[in-house]
Amino acid sequence: MLEKLKELALRQEDLEARLADPSVYGDGKRLAAIQRELKELTPVVEAAGALEAAERRREEAEALLRDPELKALAQEELAAAKAEAERRREELKRLLLPRDPNDGRNAVLEIRAGVGGEEAALFAGELR
Repeated sequence: MLEKLKELALRQEDLEARLADPSVYGDGKRLAAIQRELKELTPVVEAAGALEAAERRREEAEALLRDPELKALAQEELAAAKAEAERRREELKRLLLPRDPNDGRNAVLEIRAGVGGEEAALFAGELR
């Protein structure tokens, strides 16, 4: 998984470099595709960086456990870092789930007053 995250970070850097190229702005479809992909990649790469930082904090806290004077503080820091790392790991798992192909499409939702008489009509009218 770490290799895949590194590949995504490299892909993000590549897309950012492409956006720096003025010739991209002449082709609207190409520009939109690059921006769309960059928009999808950015949260994943940021979450991976945050997970990496939390893991570093955990390792530093584990190293401090050896010092008798800082042991109590290190235990608190270790517990917080483990919780943070677990939270970041879950967030990253959620971000890596496959996207629904219909997520980017527009949708129209029609709400009509139905059963419930006048109250339903008033409620449907308030939703506009």
